[in-house]
Amino acid sequence: MPDPQPTLVLVHGAFAESASWNGVLERLGAAYNSVAVANPLRSVAGDAAYVRDVVGGIGGPVVLVGHSYGGMVITQAAAGDTSVRALVYVNAFAPDTGESALALSGKFPGSTLADTLVQYPVSTGGNEVAIGQAQYHAQFCADASDTMAALMARTQRPITEQGLGDTLTGDPAWRSLPSWFVFGDADRNIPVEAHRFMAERANPRGQREIAGGSHAMAVAKPSEVAETIIEAVRGVS
Repeated sequence: MPDPQPTLVLVHGAFAESASWNGVLERLGAAYNSVAVANPLRSVAGDAAYVRDVVGGIGGPVVLVGHSYGGMVITQAAAGDTSVRALVYVNAFAPDTGESALALSGKFPGSTLADTLVQYPVSTGGNEVAIGQAQYHAQFCADASDTMAALMARTQRPITEQGLGDTLTGDPAWRSLPSWFVFGDADRNIPVEAHRFMAERANPRGQREIAGGSHAMAVAKPSEVAETIIEAVRGVS
């Protein structure tokens, strides 16, 4: 018998949260089993282990979808897991061995994220970072409405400095799994040249660049994101 249709596991990145996938989930509808994971945003290894636990609990084939830092997480979480059928990168990092989110975002000029960040120490050690409320709309989701951007700024989940600086260990899953990429050319967190570089070296089955798309395309342009995810499901089903 053929495998059942994969479950979609959506992994948000830094400065967002699982509800940032709501528009995408609405467009996927009841035709696709899907779950938006609450990414801990503590460390690449720890976050990847958590996502693997979620995948194990599903107990069947999955397609992993990552946004931003979530791409770091799915690249490591999928390595060696035979239940993962494909990877979808949504304005996301697709690291190679030894690369970090911090290094990749600075590989090409254009990111303005650093100047918008606020940080504070946490009791578990190190610092957390978040985007300042006043800078959030322009930096993260310039193509979203004022109302939506204000809500996102208030509900953003900070990430640790460790998470941003952690490097990928082992071989990246995109070397052995089919991948799809969708990203905006107006991303102020990850320069579009970095997106193109990461996508081209992964030799994806699908690559879509959205004119005017901000870093938060899952919120501002959910139809385009959902179309790419559906393409990936059909490509491996």
